[in-house]
Amino acid sequence: MRKLSRVLGGAAAITLAGAALAGCSASAAHDGPTLSATSAYVQVPKSAGQKTVGYLDIRNNGAADTLESVTTSVGGTVSLRGPERPHMTPVVMRTLHSIPVPSQTMTQLVPNGYHLLIKGEKPMRDGKDITLKLRFAHGGTITVLALVTNPQNGGASYFLN
Repeated sequence: MRKLSRVLGGAAAITLAGAALAGCSASAAHDGPTLSATSAYVQVPKSAGQKTVGYLDIRNNGAADTLESVTTSVGGTVSLRGPERPHMTPVVMRTLHSIPVPSQTMTQLVPNGYHLLIKGEKPMRDGKDITLKLRFAHGGTITVLALVTNPQNGGASYFLN
């Protein structure tokens, strides 16, 4: 009988330890980053220093946030842009102080919606990557690689992808 109670006690201890570890791994997976950025690209400007545009997808798995600013590895100034009157034609863009990133959604920066306007940057080469640093009101800063593309010579564009 003593042997049986030791075996059952050991089994109970192993079960509790396993449950504790499972709980830890589930909470560790839950504590991961809530904001991520993917599919970023910037169109190569017609000549160095001219303005160009950037697009990307921002996934928010947490509470609502706002994109407040962006910097690039090629310098210049990045403005946050968006439609003056959403869902109206013609589309008229304006500079914004921030871009909303609602909770539990994917926010796409696209040509006729929110996007980045980059000007005064160093030269960029088609097919190379640059770095974008996105600063959020609550989510801190995240970095994403953006492919430099040239739709004029067959490179990717938002409309071709």
